[in-house]
Amino acid sequence: MVKRNVGVSILLSILTCGIYTIFWIISVNNDAARLSGDKEDGGMAILLMLITCGIYGFVWMYKMGDKIERAGGKNDGTIYLVLSIFGLGLVSIALMQTELNRL
Repeated sequence: MVKRNVGVSILLSILTCGIYTIFWIISVNNDAARLSGDKEDGGMAILLMLITCGIYGFVWMYKMGDKIERAGGKNDGTIYLVLSIFGLGLVSIALMQTELNRL
């Protein structure tokens, strides 16, 4: 698992108009899955987000809280979900990355 700098990841996400965010979501998902023993792939999460026009993104945010908890962190799935509902999904991903960096 690679410890990513959250500030640089946010900056790259903004500078690339969200393209880096796709890579970041895949990486966060794969890191959490590896630590928790889960099999869900980050690419599948992105595909489901595209197919459902973003609705799966809300489900994914909540599920990441459970996945991080199984990996040894704290379950902030509700916080991730509420932030993403209010359009702050990037903040949610940053919080996830911060928690994964601690593990």
